[in-house]
Amino acid sequence: MKSLVLAEKPSVARELARVLGCNNKQKHYIEGPKYVVTWALGHLVELKMPEDYDLQYKTWKMEDLPIIPERMGLKIIKQTTSQFKGIQQLAKRSDLQELIIATDAGREGELVARWILEKIRWNKPVKRLWISSQTDRAIKDGFNQLKPAKQYDSLYQSAVCRAEADWLIGLNVTRALTTKYDDPLSAGRVQTPSLSLILEREKEIQTFIPKEYWTIPAKIGPLTAFWEAPSQKGEKRVFDEAKAVNILDKIKNRQAIVKSIERKEKTETQPLPYDLTELQRDANRRFGFSAKKTSNVLQGLYEQHKLVTYPRTDSRYLTSDMESTMIDRIQALQSAYKEEVQPAVRQKGKVMAKKVFNNDKVTDHHAIIPTDERPILADLSPDERKLYDIIVRRFLALFYPAYRFETIQVGFQVAEEFFAAKESIVIENGFKSVTGKGEDDHQLKQLSNMQIGQSFEIKDVRMDKKMTEPPQRFNEADLLARMEKYGLGTPATRADIIEKLLSSEVIDRQNNRLHPTPKGKQLIELVNDELKSPELTAKWEADLEAIARGKGKSDVFLQNIRKQTKQLVSEIKMSDKTYKAHNITGSKCPECSSLMKEVKGKDGRVLVCSSRECGFRKRKDPKISNRRCPQCRKKMEIHNGKAGTYFQCRRCNLVEKADKQKKAVSKREERQLLKKYSGEEESFGNSLADALKAAMKDKE
Repeated sequence: MKSLVLAEKPSVARELARVLGCNNKQKHYIEGPKYVVTWALGHLVELKMPEDYDLQYKTWKMEDLPIIPERMGLKIIKQTTSQFKGIQQLAKRSDLQELIIATDAGREGELVARWILEKIRWNKPVKRLWISSQTDRAIKDGFNQLKPAKQYDSLYQSAVCRAEADWLIGLNVTRALTTKYDDPLSAGRVQTPSLSLILEREKEIQTFIPKEYWTIPAKIGPLTAFWEAPSQKGEKRVFDEAKAVNILDKIKNRQAIVKSIERKEKTETQPLPYDLTELQRDANRRFGFSAKKTSNVLQGLYEQHKLVTYPRTDSRYLTSDMESTMIDRIQALQSAYKEEVQPAVRQKGKVMAKKVFNNDKVTDHHAIIPTDERPILADLSPDERKLYDIIVRRFLALFYPAYRFETIQVGFQVAEEFFAAKESIVIENGFKSVTGKGEDDHQLKQLSNMQIGQSFEIKDVRMDKKMTEPPQRFNEADLLARMEKYGLGTPATRADIIEKLLSSEVIDRQNNRLHPTPKGKQLIELVNDELKSPELTAKWEADLEAIARGKGKSDVFLQNIRKQTKQLVSEIKMSDKTYKAHNITGSKCPECSSLMKEVKGKDGRVLVCSSRECGFRKRKDPKISNRRCPQCRKKMEIHNGKAGTYFQCRRCNLVEKADKQKKAVSKREERQLLKKYSGEEESFGNSLADALKAAMKDKE
């Protein structure tokens, strides 16, 4: 008898099959002596849409809302029907005694598998593979320690509640707003309060009134000190110009006498490893990566290269039993991080930051750390190397001592005024030797030899006029921090929420800052107060987490969501608020004569008919190709002229014919393209040559 193994993606299924000794490749599965490995393509099954319950719902009408099915049904996703049927046929085999769920070890992965099991009506035993890395050792250990699927029933119930809540609220409120105001207006349980946070910051910026202030730096002996308010230690600003002038007059040509010297030794402990949100924030600050890009790059490091542990974690701690695995991870890193691992090697993998081992603070998965797989940095893309590097360095910091430094603050009295100078002296660079950001000794130690009562001549003193500045708009790191604070979404979903806000054109990304659009500003005024409240959504997320832990009741949660849905739709129906589409143009639709709207697509601007029944659309900007300009390396536009198709760089005004011979691809580029496309194949039938052909086509 054999076991049927259900993976979430073909690429994961391939790896599981290889480790489990399955070599017989078929269209929908790979078979071996003990296991038959099959796969989903992400979701194969989804919640039914309104029109699946009644065809009348295909047309969006306010009078049909709210749509609340008595019992939510499931349907097979049309595009992936073939793979679903393949699994369905496998389920009928009499030689398969059990099914092993090997989808991603999290809430969404559980939902993917359980819905498939429900639709194929699986009634044999079910077990769960729960692993935190994709290395061969982790896979083998996981299959030797399979868990009963029943152990994850609460996680599944939480996933169902999340899916149904998003369907009920998101679909009904979106339909209500869209039909009432005749424009695509998307709202949801998490995306709307996230938009609200961005609008609140925008309001702070718009209502901000700048104020003039002055600072008074003075050259005292060998260093620069600043005037400080005697009643507010550390306050260097003077908001009254007359007062600043008076201070300046009082201290000119006077002596500065050392009145106080404060020395404090401080310790900064080693930072904990990353969870997903903290990694997304750090990658955004350091490299300008979007949250979605970080998730995608990280998934490749986990799934394809097997270099990091499970990505979608909300914990920054490790379990105590992992202490014995540290030396293997360190040894794997030795070839790529020869110098950085030396302290850990000398300590034989003994972690100095013992606080990282805390079983109570590990949820479904521990923090993101390197696996015991030896990295070959040449195989990684530049983005993968950047992300892997900060994960490794954050991990290695655990093996270094704390960062220790001393601060010295010297207070000077000049007439009746107080001036202060401050510096830091590094005692032990500790973990900052590997993470960076430590202090440089060469610019320090100017204050360390000063003594109380010493006097110095003031060589130069001036007034610097400045203006208070409004708070900055959020970058993705800031928004992720706010979403985490209010419990909006999960580490696995926050990146998609931000991308949804961008794709629905309620926010725009400019120079790594998130700006609300005119559409977003209007939408937040139309949406119910409750739905845009971060506190309410945070309560829902807390309820979902309680259900996942077996401490909450799913039926009570869904009853409340249904009640909330009715209330939200009712408020929209009765609302007397107005909305005006900001992107209406003067041009008319050639099919129905309605005015056209201008929307921003992935490859340029598009004109779309404002009538939802019509749906006519045409491109406004030329299509962008994958051909790169040989001068500026920007993507070129595709045009059709009398001589045929040609490429043009708008920036350089350089033109190339479409039939011009392509630049030869280097061996290294060829390997990268081949790896990229062969890794993304959703079918096992394609040969390596087909993968390379697809890659080369994209390269054009």
